[in-house]
Amino acid sequence: MIASVSGRLVAKAVDRVVVETAGGVGYEITVPLGVMERLPGLGEPATLATVLVVRDDGWLLFGFLEESERRLFQRLLTVTGVGPKIAVAFLSTLGAERGAKAIQKKDVAALSSVSGVGRKLAERLALELGDKLGELVGGAAPALSGPAESALAALERLGYAAPEAERALRQALTGDGSQADAEALVRRALHVLSAR
Repeated sequence: MIASVSGRLVAKAVDRVVVETAGGVGYEITVPLGVMERLPGLGEPATLATVLVVRDDGWLLFGFLEESERRLFQRLLTVTGVGPKIAVAFLSTLGAERGAKAIQKKDVAALSSVSGVGRKLAERLALELGDKLGELVGGAAPALSGPAESALAALERLGYAAPEAERALRQALTGDGSQADAEALVRRALHVLSAR
């Protein structure tokens, strides 16, 4: 099994990157949206924790920046009806922390927001993984609530991926942001997002 790949980032596409190792081997690795957003620029060093999926039509390598993302991806693949494509879509839409919480809380609406996940599959995810993800959310930051939760929903409606929007909101909440209303938080988060 290929557990990680380290090297120079030599190519980026919509959902995949190529990391060239010191030995000159380039690995094409599919990554979720949240991982793509956090990767360094081309030519920079990068290390990805990876999962190798072997199928009849080829070998596919999936990469993650955090161990929690990789573990959630592996757990998702154990559920009947979830393949690598849906697992990547899950992490791109919800991220590891929010996705694990949605499964634990049996939040069918949030789980169904993932492309390729209908109500039945969402219920199966909650049923089969609900009590198996404790270590993925144990030390996580507290969930957004009140105006911040409303601001997160607004940013998602504007087309931002949940992990990206949540990171921007957490930045917007630092300092005196904790007293702001949802509209002010959205403005601050948009400022953070435009600065990236």
